[in-house]
Amino acid sequence: MTEEFDLIVLGTGAAGSTPAYSCRAAGWRVAVADDQPYGGTCANRGCDPKKVLVGAAEVVSWQRRMRGYGVAGDASIDWPALMAFKRSFTDPVPSNREAAFQNVGIETLHGVASFIAEDRLAIAGRELTAKHVVIATGASPRPLGIPGEGHVITSTEFLNLDELPRRIVFVGAGYISLEFAHLAHHAGAEVIVLGRGAPLPTFDDALVERLLEHSRDIGIDVRLDHSVSAVERAPGSASYRVHVGHGSSVQAFETDLVVHGAGRVPNTARLCPAAGRIELEHHGSVRVNEFLQSVSNPRVYAAGDVVSLPGSRPLTPVAGHEGSVVAANLLNGNTTRPDFRGTASVVFTQPPLASVGLTEKEAREKGIPVRVATGDTTQWFVNHRIREPVGMFKTIVDERTDRVVGAHILAGHCEEVINLFAMAIRFDIPVAELKKVLFSYPTGSSNVQYML
Repeated sequence: MTEEFDLIVLGTGAAGSTPAYSCRAAGWRVAVADDQPYGGTCANRGCDPKKVLVGAAEVVSWQRRMRGYGVAGDASIDWPALMAFKRSFTDPVPSNREAAFQNVGIETLHGVASFIAEDRLAIAGRELTAKHVVIATGASPRPLGIPGEGHVITSTEFLNLDELPRRIVFVGAGYISLEFAHLAHHAGAEVIVLGRGAPLPTFDDALVERLLEHSRDIGIDVRLDHSVSAVERAPGSASYRVHVGHGSSVQAFETDLVVHGAGRVPNTARLCPAAGRIELEHHGSVRVNEFLQSVSNPRVYAAGDVVSLPGSRPLTPVAGHEGSVVAANLLNGNTTRPDFRGTASVVFTQPPLASVGLTEKEAREKGIPVRVATGDTTQWFVNHRIREPVGMFKTIVDERTDRVVGAHILAGHCEEVINLFAMAIRFDIPVAELKKVLFSYPTGSSNVQYML
């Protein structure tokens, strides 16, 4: 017999949790389902464990820069011990998250969900009907479509390595590859990053180029316009050969590990969307209206990495925000739209690269009359006191309104400082007012007035 629910949420991460809890609090009968450990990508196999590992790289980088300038000795990463520390954060997540759902009366299901009708799902051998469904199944590494793809590990597997190999090749030059490349480098590995196309396209070109120069300066071999064509096991060896190019122009790189960092795609194909009358975009995201409701099946909403709207980005805070929007629209009708103004993002390299709002190029393409401030910050006190060898900023201000429309920072502390610019953009704070703030000094935030 088919079981009936008011709401079934597919996915237990940031995008799915709020609709589940909010609707349950309103008295709805709610179930959640996941074929991965409960808690979603960020808490289990994404930003949280990554940041724990990156913290060790920050310590090593700082210590090495200061050696001979008041700091003695050497610092190194004990990878197995660091991984054990990381697991102290991630191991409790699935059981804690599942128990939290159960404690408020939400039914928890495990397994792949697939639509068998517009209002019906099959999950782990059970057939369920729902008045509403929220798709929040996240994303996975996109298929590389090359021979030997089975030799390539994912970011999830990298975050669970018991030992770090001596040589690592990262396929792709985006967030994942660059963050892990810096981590692995500071942990003592020899690292090659093979990318194609423009790296980090949502960040300002000038700061991205400065970050790539710095990466190469510290010993990370970053090669752009290198399209990986195959991966094979090296004959008579435990190592691998990564082939780049085709025909007579093929190059081969020998390595002990190959890591996928070449982008992710929405987890929608396995949902059998056609059976649920769910229309997808060409890249696999759910086609939704301005209220995050499916344009083809009105009982279905979607949030997080399975949707793609102007201004949206595959970030945990965005997924959480979209989940809140979906919850409001389920409970109150379609009255709430997502607001992506002032969405900041950070690449956690050493140092990190942070961005919010428009790039200079985007602002000019939109015809906004802008004044642009840019500069090198390595000799600024906050940077110089820790001997940071690279630092740069760029701010873009609309001359008509005296409002920040974009800010970009490459430097230590920028992951926090960028949030001040995000707040200025979201709440429409004039530059003249930002300059009046009496920031604590000397801090990264106290540099804001000089960046404007």
